[in-house]
Amino acid sequence: MRKLLKVLLILLLILAGFYLYARAEARWDPIVRTATIKLPRWPKGIKPIRAVLISDVHIGSHAMDEARLSRIVDQINALNPDIVLMAGDFIYGHDPHGARKLGPGLIAPFKKLHPPLGVVAVLGNHDHWTGADDITSLLAQARITVLVNDVTARGPIAIGGVDDDYTNHADIAATMAKLRPFEGARIILTHSPDIAPRLPGDVHLLLAGHTHCGQGVLPIYGPVASVSHFGDRYRCGLVLDPGLAVIVTGGLGTSGPPLRFGAPPDLWLITLEG
Repeated sequence: MRKLLKVLLILLLILAGFYLYARAEARWDPIVRTATIKLPRWPKGIKPIRAVLISDVHIGSHAMDEARLSRIVDQINALNPDIVLMAGDFIYGHDPHGARKLGPGLIAPFKKLHPPLGVVAVLGNHDHWTGADDITSLLAQARITVLVNDVTARGPIAIGGVDDDYTNHADIAATMAKLRPFEGARIILTHSPDIAPRLPGDVHLLLAGHTHCGQGVLPIYGPVASVSHFGDRYRCGLVLDPGLAVIVTGGLGTSGPPLRFGAPPDLWLITLEG
């Protein structure tokens, strides 16, 4: 009996240590990952620009509060980006009124962002579940442009914001019809990377989030869950398809339990050039 109790105690200590570590990892300052992407249609004589990509803030969970988000915004500002791109899921949970309740905590931190080409965002599945109109209105108060199957031109780039595919709001055809008349290099910003195989050949860069890079990635076993129809293909990082670069950020917050393991928070600093 004593041996059994000792084994149980050791197992409990291991589980407690794992929990505490995963809870701490979920609140780490995001790792800054970098990439340089050459884009067709880059205007002649225009120098490269620096874009920061973030996603999956999920404010309202134990892993993301206003103070932590404010600290992350300071980290972003220190990178001196020309533009900040946000790939959705600003709100935590599934409460239909969650955006109204939790979203105000986004405004003060996001108002500190000041890139010269502005801040552009799309919505994610949790934003649709918790109140898309509410989160769009709140982001507007922070001077953030939200694209819903729409387009905006910023300096040398034209950004097509495809709405969330996971909740069946994506309209690639409508977005491309609006994007093609614009001059400049073309970028698609969306929440779920699963639209990648459906993009036309004249798009060469897709920026997305949604996967949390697995959120929990165990040794040998790998990710404990997947939210992509393509398994690990677009789970994390820079993925090179024929003619298309896909960058999937691991995001800043958490969905479900406020834990991360083997998939720390990250953001991307991307140099775009011709």
